[in-house]
Amino acid sequence: MKPSGVELLRVQMPLVAPFRTSFGTQNVRELLLVRVVTPNGEGWGECVTMGGPLYSSEYVDGAEHVLRNFLVPALMEAGEVTASQVAPLLARFKGHRMAKAALEMAVLDVELRAHDLSFAAALGSTRDSVPCGVSVGIMDSVPQLLDVVGGYLDAGYVRIKLKIEPGWDVEPVRAVRERFGDDVLLQVDANTAYTLSDVSQLARLDPFELLLIEQPLDEEDLLGHAELARRIRTPVCLDESIVSARSAADAITLGACRIVNIKPGRVGGYLEARRVHDVCAAHGIPVWCGGMIETGLGRAANVALASLPGFTLPGDTSASDRFYRTDITEPFVLKDGHLPVPQGPGLGVTPIPDLLAEVTTSTVWLGS
Repeated sequence: MKPSGVELLRVQMPLVAPFRTSFGTQNVRELLLVRVVTPNGEGWGECVTMGGPLYSSEYVDGAEHVLRNFLVPALMEAGEVTASQVAPLLARFKGHRMAKAALEMAVLDVELRAHDLSFAAALGSTRDSVPCGVSVGIMDSVPQLLDVVGGYLDAGYVRIKLKIEPGWDVEPVRAVRERFGDDVLLQVDANTAYTLSDVSQLARLDPFELLLIEQPLDEEDLLGHAELARRIRTPVCLDESIVSARSAADAITLGACRIVNIKPGRVGGYLEARRVHDVCAAHGIPVWCGGMIETGLGRAANVALASLPGFTLPGDTSASDRFYRTDITEPFVLKDGHLPVPQGPGLGVTPIPDLLAEVTTSTVWLGS
């Protein structure tokens, strides 16, 4: 595949409701899309950076800058390139995994479309649908939380994830358990909001038989997570700490986690995400697919990834209407708690031009 050019599109998509986590509240999702054009077709990628460096050091303006000035020029100068060559080609540029992942995703999309092969088939899918969980943000009150959780359970979601932070942890979990019972698959996500000095507070979550507690400590504190894992009964799951297959292997060896959340953007792309899956499977570590409030493009790829055999826990692969009234692709609709795995070539979905135009705020063309 030899690209003729690459288009970067900035989009802003209003959320159906504010989404609050321990690092802030989102009302609008700002995203960077990547379109790789070749003589034989085009492919789409989605960069999952946030507007500011809050979840990670990457952010939308920085991703656009590094793509425009370094990553896309390197791709264009390489001439003929396959998706598997993108990561090695860009390796000399340090960091910027989310930006690299978006470019690789677009190259992989156009490559697979040319070979009439789906993302799912290329990655090693074993299922035609995946069970779906939903991530519930921090609320203003417990009654409001219970109403929201009840709505998602009524919609058919098979797992509930509660965002937590100091001061909003034990009480909301207790309330959800008391209202909806012990049969609900329930987990919590701290997004690094705690320290090891909070171990006694986190241990208070043990009686609620949670599936896991996700990323309670700082992303670099693997030893702290290992110590925490020894002192609480709830399984520790890592998110922000896992940035590659190597870091996953290190965390597992240290005993820092019993479960891993795989986010393709965070680890540098879907090919590396598959390698993380393989490492975890070799060590008997369950994985699930995390979400970054993607459009239908990223959602299609995530659902394909989540259909691999090691993904034994429901992921954050919620339906389109969880976050958006109108998606830029055909919407993903929940059915019996599951989403179908796209079977068409490449991502199996493409943006609908009129819907994409409505939310696009700027475009940049790089190429001839």
